[in-house]
Amino acid sequence: MKQRVLILGAAGRDFHTFNVFFRDDDRYEVVAFTATQIPNIEGRRYPIELAGPRYPEGIPIVPEDDLEALIRAHAVDLAVFAYSDVSHEHVMHLGARATAAGASFLILGPRQTMLTSARPVVAVCATRTGSGKSQTSRRVAALLTEHGRRVAVVRHPMPYGDLARQAVQRFATYEDLDRHETTIEEREEYEPHLDAGRIVYAGVDYEAILRRAEEEVDLIVWDGGNNDFSFFRPDLLFVVMDPHRPDHALHYHPGETNARMADVIVINKVDTASFEDVLTTRRIAAELNPEATLIEAASPIFVEDGAQIRGKRVLVVEDGPTLTHGGMAFGAGWIAARRYGAAEIVDPRPFAVGSIGETYARYPTTGPVLPAMGYGKTQMEELAATITRSEADLVLVATPIDLRRVISFDKPALRARYELQEIGEPTLRDILDDFVEALP
Repeated sequence: MKQRVLILGAAGRDFHTFNVFFRDDDRYEVVAFTATQIPNIEGRRYPIELAGPRYPEGIPIVPEDDLEALIRAHAVDLAVFAYSDVSHEHVMHLGARATAAGASFLILGPRQTMLTSARPVVAVCATRTGSGKSQTSRRVAALLTEHGRRVAVVRHPMPYGDLARQAVQRFATYEDLDRHETTIEEREEYEPHLDAGRIVYAGVDYEAILRRAEEEVDLIVWDGGNNDFSFFRPDLLFVVMDPHRPDHALHYHPGETNARMADVIVINKVDTASFEDVLTTRRIAAELNPEATLIEAASPIFVEDGAQIRGKRVLVVEDGPTLTHGGMAFGAGWIAARRYGAAEIVDPRPFAVGSIGETYARYPTTGPVLPAMGYGKTQMEELAATITRSEADLVLVATPIDLRRVISFDKPALRARYELQEIGEPTLRDILDDFVEALP
């Protein structure tokens, strides 16, 4: 008999897991996806164009809160966990709910879900969101390009719009970003690569994405999202750890998996973390993966005309995922505002509009900074309205893109930027030089 399957997800790994493991396997029937973390995902359907002929009506996407009712109503045999950056305890609470309702509970691993590429793959993953994957991926891609190799960056999925239209996305220009109606979160990841002349692929169907990318490049860089493991089997795996959260590699899924698989562990932010926390991170990295090469790095912060900050009331806008499911209270912008002498860091919470206020309620660990939420036009407008309503003299934008390009507000703004800088040896260049020299 076919096993009836419910896939627990957040519009990313869940769809990939379905595509590569369940879609064409007659032993299983997927009755629904559940959704969490991302606004406005539930209530939709995984479309027939992606679900395939076995699912002529597509597959419903429903709230995770309905887990037990779904298992009972559909006589679900197997609940499959398929999202990232949650605690081990969170995973097993869901496992307990699923098994108590009558289903078995499954987590598929890398061997069952990784695709094999005809090109060499360098993957950049992490133990938590906000550890510094993005700047590490940019550095890795730049160094590989210096070797004269054609490089494409394939980004972990962020499919928040029309899933069928987003099946395979290729970005080479800002016009491509506009055409695909990308969110702020997507632009934060794509624009820096485009500025450096690199092609970015993303979407929903990563088998089709991989084959398309292989046609035009020599090397593929997997640019991970959250702390998920790679969708492609890597020939070289970098994993970034954050000493501001030194023990999180032991307590978050699948960050621990990444740390245990890594070829190279990059301990980032050693310039802003305490010496004790850096030592703890080194110890945990060695315990989890004594064979991995360790690299230490900083993410120095650069502010355009930072002298303007001194004495001002400053509203800090930070990377959204770092503050939300990443669990950080603040990011690089808050550090920069204090370093450059802000008279006050304005708390945006009293001025939050609509879904921005809901974000603070859902993620109460967020400090007096504004997460750059922008999963759709309405939320972007609410973000802009929150900035405009605030009692700030100056806005410090510490996201990887210039927010002034995508939303309008009536206050002067500066940008804070950060890039990866290795400290000591070995460096990323050392590792990648050896890797490229060993390629056929």
